[in-house]
Amino acid sequence: MITKRIIPCLDVKNGRVVKGVNFLGLADVSSPVTLAEYYSECGADELVFYDITASFEGRALFTDILKETASKVFIPLTVGGGINTIDDFDRVLKCGADKVSVNSGAIRNPALVEEAAKKYGDQCVVLSVDVKRVDGVFRVFAKGGRENTGMEAISWIKQCVERGAGEIVVNSIDTDGVKQGFDLEMLDAVCNAVKVPVIASGGAGCIEDFITLFNSLPKVDAGLAASIFHFGEVDIKDLKRTLAENNINVRL
Repeated sequence: MITKRIIPCLDVKNGRVVKGVNFLGLADVSSPVTLAEYYSECGADELVFYDITASFEGRALFTDILKETASKVFIPLTVGGGINTIDDFDRVLKCGADKVSVNSGAIRNPALVEEAAKKYGDQCVVLSVDVKRVDGVFRVFAKGGRENTGMEAISWIKQCVERGAGEIVVNSIDTDGVKQGFDLEMLDAVCNAVKVPVIASGGAGCIEDFITLFNSLPKVDAGLAASIFHFGEVDIKDLKRTLAENNINVRL
């Protein structure tokens, strides 16, 4: 049985971890270095670091804070934000990332996924997709959830997997920060469309939401969350212990 992963997410703006609701109203949380070290020590399986305004501001990802963060982490680290070229992949990997997450850069240039997968391997290329319902259709949003691309999300995800994306992070804008549970309908549609690992993001509010996620959708590989971990509402050790008690396979 595949081990389910628990992944805290560090949304970084101007060198600080922030968190909002539905991608809006960002509040300061902490230093990414401090949080990364804490999560690395308290049982997180992986860590995601997003420079959330790099694409919107049209700049490269901050590398100084990333290097410092990576030096404190002894679990796999996925990094995204402002990834537009192979050089960006190279720079981030040299800073200590294990995997690179691409979102807006792939929308602008889908061939980037293919190029990166050929150079670094599928396992290194993570497609992060910000998805929101528009008139009942799952649509892909770019630039940190600010811009509706008009693309239908499931076909976009399938195309990127065919090009070599080895993992998909599905960010539901509809449930982000709302803490009412993961977007099971959206995740089910993605899991049925691809055969690579799918990471659920957006909506976790309590331990029960993770139990519901993994029991309802056995194909989901990991649950990603931010504020509930950052603000101490859910302790990762408690979460994993409870998941194990509910016969969900996790690394304790």
